Amino acid sequence: MKKKFLALLLASIFCLALFAACSAPAEESGNDGNTDGEAYTFKHGFDLDYPPYSYLQDDGSIGGFDVEVCQAVCEYLGWGYEAVPFNWDAKDAELTSGACDCIWSGFTVEGREDDYLWSIPYSNNIQVILTSADSGIETLADLSGKLVGVQVATSALSLLEDSAAELAATFGELLQYETYTVAFNDLKAGAIDAIAIDMPVAQFLMQDNEGFVVLEEELGSETYAIGFRLDDQELCDQINGALEALAENGTFDEIAENYPEIADFLCLGKNAE
Repeated sequence: MKKKFLALLLASIFCLALFAACSAPAEESGNDGNTDGEAYTFKHGFDLDYPPYSYLQDDGSIGGFDVEVCQAVCEYLGWGYEAVPFNWDAKDAELTSGACDCIWSGFTVEGREDDYLWSIPYSNNIQVILTSADSGIETLADLSGKLVGVQVATSALSLLEDSAAELAATFGELLQYETYTVAFNDLKAGAIDAIAIDMPVAQFLMQDNEGFVVLEEELGSETYAIGFRLDDQELCDQINGALEALAENGTFDEIAENYPEIADFLCLGKNAE
């Protein structure tokens, strides 16, 4: 009888504990609303070879302005950070599949306005022509008959296929490269005559390489922002709020000090000045 009573008592205590656990409010564990006790991990999608925005450093780690800002955003929000590098022409497949949460790597808004949900802009940019100082190319007109390189799936390529198509038609050939680093190696080797490229990327590539110049004439201008899936409004809003906070507390500008190539192009936090 005593054993039966003890068993009933233990069973009652177990049921009460189970009921209390089920009735207790879920603990907050991350800005994504997860209640499983695990912090949310943000998956940053980027071009692994697009310096100074995102690239593989000499020690094998990833670096770049966009990488550092994204990591700062995750730290501010209390999120984990996961790097998701990809070839630039695979960016849409990576985003659509859910392999990454965004495309954040010197990503141009113009011409893609309706394809993504965009964050607030954080940088302006210009497209230019990079060539060797002794090439004899001083103006855009001098590109006639020349071999010009460009990275595949970039805004520079879109520009040369659209608004600057008349100029591109004068080239001897427009060659598409997987990355600007590969194109620059061909330029150094004399395999091509010039590259259509973003100004900050050109300046980064010229840092340790003498004998190269950027033409004064610009190909065009553009704006950089972060591209999300069209239905990820809540995620976009959270990132926007964090970016504005980092601009206000000085973190954004502190990161920019490490990348002089892009400092003059940044617009986040400066529009109201």
